[in-house]
Amino acid sequence: MVKLIHNFRHRFEEKGIELIIPDFVQTLSEEELIELLPQMDGWIIGDDPATARVFEAGKKGNLKAAVKWGVGVDNVDFKAAERLNIPIANTPKMFGNEVADIALNYFLGLARQTFFIDREIRKGNWVKPAGMSVSGKTIGLIGLGDIGLAVARRLKGFDVHTIGYDPFTKLTADEANVQEILAIPQKLEEADFIIVTCALTPSSHHLINKQTISLMKDGVYIVNVSRGALINEADLIEALQSGKVRGAGLDVFEVEPLPGNSGLRSFDQCIFGSHNGSNTVEAVTRASNKALAILFDYLKV
Repeated sequence: MVKLIHNFRHRFEEKGIELIIPDFVQTLSEEELIELLPQMDGWIIGDDPATARVFEAGKKGNLKAAVKWGVGVDNVDFKAAERLNIPIANTPKMFGNEVADIALNYFLGLARQTFFIDREIRKGNWVKPAGMSVSGKTIGLIGLGDIGLAVARRLKGFDVHTIGYDPFTKLTADEANVQEILAIPQKLEEADFIIVTCALTPSSHHLINKQTISLMKDGVYIVNVSRGALINEADLIEALQSGKVRGAGLDVFEVEPLPGNSGLRSFDQCIFGSHNGSNTVEAVTRASNKALAILFDYLKV
């Protein structure tokens, strides 16, 4: 949203609100937020650490309301905001289709090694690696929320068998566009691809780890378009080194931006993103308009 926020400046000006955009790349630190927020009446939260300390600092100043831009809320202490009587909400169901598109991009890119081929051609190497046909393969889709359901809809066109994993869904398999809905680790060993789209919660933290990976098929591919901490990266690196995991498509990481010394960087069979799965002009506009409407309502402007 940062690069496109200027497109919405007129909406603030129409209401006589001063728009302040801090200079940052991915997120502001907790200390930076503690210094900055007391001067603000409203806060549109991205992936910043919206902790109790930050909300408390804001409450001591001018902060009256906040909105989490997007659906992911693992970085926001909602209980602290509620305790401090700071109205807060998120903007769910804004990016399901866009993030699902990226998941399918990684799925096909890993199967056909298109990203590896692109890198090699640019180096002057005319490579022709044998890819994998996706028809007839089994997909383990972890999470049947907005993004997961959008992925499932797209997978229907690929002649694959999709197993949905979601202990909270009330949908039937037909309603979710999957062949069956199971509990992890049932049939985990049958999946050729694992696609992770679930929310990050205390119970799903490091859901993909040494134990769950050991149950998977040798040569499995893993795609994560949700939150980095759903995967124990040290365990994933070990599995990539042994060949247990053939490759991974990761739009998110435990630490972002991906550190320069991350062991993940050494694997050519992996595809990396920049936590950018939701970032289309249309989706950003849609989510931003929703966030602004909520915030302006909270501020009664």
